[in-house]
Amino acid sequence: MSEPLVRTRDLTKVFYEESRGEVRAVDGVDLICNGGEILGLLGANGAGKTTTLRMLSTILRPTSGEAWIVGHEVRNAPEQVRENLGFYSASTALYPKITARETLRFFCRVNRYPRGKVEDRVEELIESFGIRDFADSRVEKLSSGMKQKVSIARTVAHDPPVLIFDEPTVALDVLNAIELRRIIERLRDRGKAILFSTHIMSEAEQLCDRIAIIHHGRILAVGTLQELRDTTGHHYLEEIFVHFARTREPSEAQGEAERPGETGP
Repeated sequence: MSEPLVRTRDLTKVFYEESRGEVRAVDGVDLICNGGEILGLLGANGAGKTTTLRMLSTILRPTSGEAWIVGHEVRNAPEQVRENLGFYSASTALYPKITARETLRFFCRVNRYPRGKVEDRVEELIESFGIRDFADSRVEKLSSGMKQKVSIARTVAHDPPVLIFDEPTVALDVLNAIELRRIIERLRDRGKAILFSTHIMSEAEQLCDRIAIIHHGRILAVGTLQELRDTTGHHYLEEIFVHFARTREPSEAQGEAERPGETGP
């Protein structure tokens, strides 16, 4: 089996707050994500999902532990990590005064896509994401659905092998959310390793190949939906989530995180 494109070992982030003291936002997380796989990170708001993904994308520096993106460790090789990674969230911003085409060209260049191939890549993105009709319109003039397409296209502009989607459907209506999920599935089918964080149970059920349940910064279980059903005896993901959140003590949760489904390096 080939090396996973994403791997973490005992990844931890500690914050210090005057009122609360030490806050372990992420506490010893072990995960792997392979090419051609959507790994769902499922947890309530404040569970540690975004903090985990920000460490993987080099936005936050881990307090301890390690994480690798395509073999590059996030603290030791942050530039190489960013070259191999695309990050998208519901709050992903676009520059309003430039066109969709200029946006894609800019993100190709800033992410070091081969200079001589940038224009071909921009045209490929415009075609594959259905941007042709508004490619030369300024972003501020676009509808929310159009902006979504441009945002996703700019995320994958440099064709990275690893993609992170952090609560991407929060601000979307039903039709745009469905379209986004279809795009993510197509990217998975092209061999991308995709980390998809959500608190929406139905999204995780429909989209993710494996699901990692995170609660209070710790991974409580990882597996396919069927494996999680077999382990808990529950059918619905909401019931499965509550089962782990209520019955597993922090001291035993991480030891069980590799069953079902291996999560260690």
